[in-house]
Amino acid sequence: MATTALPIPTRSTRKVAWFAWGTLGYFILVVLWGAVVRATDSGGGCGANWPLCNGDFFPHHPRLATLIEFTHRSTSGVCSFLTIALALWTFRRTPKHHPARKSVLSAAFFLVMEALLGAALVLRHWVEKDVSTGRTIAQSIHFTNTLLLMGALALTAWFLRPYANDAQDPVAGSRPAAWLAVFATIAVGATGSLAALADTLFPSPTLLAALHADLAAGAPVLIRMRWLHPAAAVLSFACVVVLLRSMPKWNRTATAVCALLAAQFVLGIADVLLLAPTWMQILHLLGADLYWVALVVLAAAIVWPAPPSAKSSR
Repeated sequence: MATTALPIPTRSTRKVAWFAWGTLGYFILVVLWGAVVRATDSGGGCGANWPLCNGDFFPHHPRLATLIEFTHRSTSGVCSFLTIALALWTFRRTPKHHPARKSVLSAAFFLVMEALLGAALVLRHWVEKDVSTGRTIAQSIHFTNTLLLMGALALTAWFLRPYANDAQDPVAGSRPAAWLAVFATIAVGATGSLAALADTLFPSPTLLAALHADLAAGAPVLIRMRWLHPAAAVLSFACVVVLLRSMPKWNRTATAVCALLAAQFVLGIADVLLLAPTWMQILHLLGADLYWVALVVLAAAIVWPAPPSAKSSR
């Protein structure tokens, strides 16, 4: 299948590209704080109200759970303004049909979906100790949307980079392998969100007890689904290996993907051995977010390589 070359961005996109990376970095912090909300059972801190908190714009005499949830809503609101500013700036600095326009509009769409999914969790009472099937489904969809939003922001920043300052040659590799690695990683993220939810709702006193619960026929569905996450991780690992092997020459992004993937396996094993304390879950999620961004950038470099004329413009 033939690759699709990208138009050459102008140097005027440098600042907006950095703003896009900054927006992505801020969104990652919002995602990490969202994990704190889930791990501390603070999802109901603002009651069954959205977007208001217990019926007010600002909570009065809040408890700790309210502060945690309100902080997450507030930082999410800031992310909305950053994304709107990024979209406006991108359209101002790029010509028609530029791929960055499509990716930033995708980011805006996924941001709206993120807000609606978050609202559904609160309004349907799928928070705190709720173990309903609805929460399980919504949780996996919510995190999948989070990954798509993160990926759209990463693509926006990558499309906006000035080729004249890109010291690397176009990346060669297999487009099907790149897409396969991306979709497999999304499956890892969706199953990982369910495993984290199971660890929060049904904490185990010991590692042996956790392993026994995984195999017990009478265990909650979420517990019996935990094996899906490591299975998906192994499958994703195989897909990434195929992708890396399809590249005749590695670049820095490929090296970063390999290093972050190895780190994720270490963090995942540590998370299991330590019985998933909150700080470990946050660290594991941070590693997952960084790995996902690196993989999206690597896949983008393969699917949409820089045109040959970009090299001559340096």
